[in-house]
Amino acid sequence: MSHSYNIGIIGCGGIANGKHMPSLKKLDNVKMVAFCDIVKEKAVEAAKAYGAEDAKVYTDYHELLEDESIDIIHVLTPNDSHAVIAIAALEAGKHVMCEKPMAKTAADAKLMAEAAARTGKKLTIGYNNRFRADSQHLKQLCAEGELGDIYFAKAHAIRRRAVPTWGVFLDEEKQGGGPLIDIGTHALDLTLWMMNNYKPKVVLGTAYHELSKRENAANAWGPWDPSQFTVEDSAFGMIVMENGATIILESSWALNTLEVDEAKCTLCGTEGGADMKEGLRINGEKNSRLFTTNVELKAGGVAFYDGATDSAPDAEMRQWIQAIENNMDPVVTPEQAYVVSLILEAIYESARTGKAVYL
Repeated sequence: MSHSYNIGIIGCGGIANGKHMPSLKKLDNVKMVAFCDIVKEKAVEAAKAYGAEDAKVYTDYHELLEDESIDIIHVLTPNDSHAVIAIAALEAGKHVMCEKPMAKTAADAKLMAEAAARTGKKLTIGYNNRFRADSQHLKQLCAEGELGDIYFAKAHAIRRRAVPTWGVFLDEEKQGGGPLIDIGTHALDLTLWMMNNYKPKVVLGTAYHELSKRENAANAWGPWDPSQFTVEDSAFGMIVMENGATIILESSWALNTLEVDEAKCTLCGTEGGADMKEGLRINGEKNSRLFTTNVELKAGGVAFYDGATDSAPDAEMRQWIQAIENNMDPVVTPEQAYVVSLILEAIYESARTGKAVYL
């Protein structure tokens, strides 16, 4: 017997409208019954477009959390308020899906994981790139030992010129950083998950404010205002894990490069390697010969049988509701997401101090 779940949306901005609400709307066992945003019009519009008939609108999330008919909360606010809202929601007895990164700081991320453990409620973080067809297939190969022991990897989050100039993206106070915490976080999450390795030992990082100083710079979304650009424009990290494995993380919103890749990883193991450069490529040796295989992935991929056009966010929302329904761990666990935040913070700290950070 399928349950029906009532969902409250906190934060009705870009990520709510671009990802969460459209994908939740496609599920027949959930209803979006409450919408909260500090800008009331945004919540009103979201309720009109996606809400159940009698959906309520709030500007204060505390009031929304008092509604006992709500089972699940989606926290889709700027990074600095993820933790405080998610913890309040867990303590109000709700399951929580929080958009990535888990929190602005690793300490806050840890508090969120502890709150989930304490309340017995489910908490997941919106790392939707795990649900792409290529990611799902590669994860399966890794789990089956196809690549052997993965000891070198690269996490790619490089844009040439695509600085998000809207919302609070350039505001360090609200976001905690720029491309590293915004898109580097996806690439790192994907890489750690493929390696199934969550034990970092030491981190060395660098961050740059170079192209961010330019007036009228070429950019996909129009020029930025250098005085508003308080976060890094690119950041890089080298992470050595407890078992000796090395991960190179590269992230940028603006970098003079033609090597552009976002939310992708390159893996090198004892038995084979893989990358997501042109589709999904596997390499290795058989019978003393080197081989490269291009894996054909149709739209949506074989991992999700019930729809050839399944998008990653659709698959992400569906597994989240299924995890609650079947009382299973969600695909993205709080413990995993916490390690991502821990490493990102160490890269920023290392960039600031010029020293390696031992975890």
